[in-house]
Amino acid sequence: MTTAELLDASRGRLGDAPREALGELVTPRRVLGISRAARIVRRGSAWHLGVLLLTDDAVLATGDVIRARQEARRGYAAESQRQRAELAAAARRGGFDEGEVVHIGWRMLDAAAVDRGGRTGPLALIDGVPSVRWSAAGGYTPLASYLDERVALLLEPPAGA
Repeated sequence: MTTAELLDASRGRLGDAPREALGELVTPRRVLGISRAARIVRRGSAWHLGVLLLTDDAVLATGDVIRARQEARRGYAAESQRQRAELAAAARRGGFDEGEVVHIGWRMLDAAAVDRGGRTGPLALIDGVPSVRWSAAGGYTPLASYLDERVALLLEPPAGA
């Protein structure tokens, strides 16, 4: 099967499975020299399948995942914590519900390029088999089995997940 056929088959199995929001960070223009707070705007939704996000007509590589929440003044032990809190507040300002999962920094992938022998994000054609690299340090695994496992987990998550 081609990469596109594998992805289409997964879409068919997912049906009404829960989706997560896609967002894009927008920094507004200054007004009268005064900067305004950034916000994350909704750009659709996708099924989250590990390192892949599957939409109705595209496949994306995951980026950062945050939960929208109200801005609160806190002391942070690390700069990265402060930055994540700012992104969560930007999602809330953009209209996402409190606690809603939002994916930002995702990248569009080209499934057709994989079938031509190229690589796009975590997808590649390895020995003629569409494959996915599920971690930066990991090797490639066949895309068909990866999608089967991820779709099954999304449709029937383990108890307590």
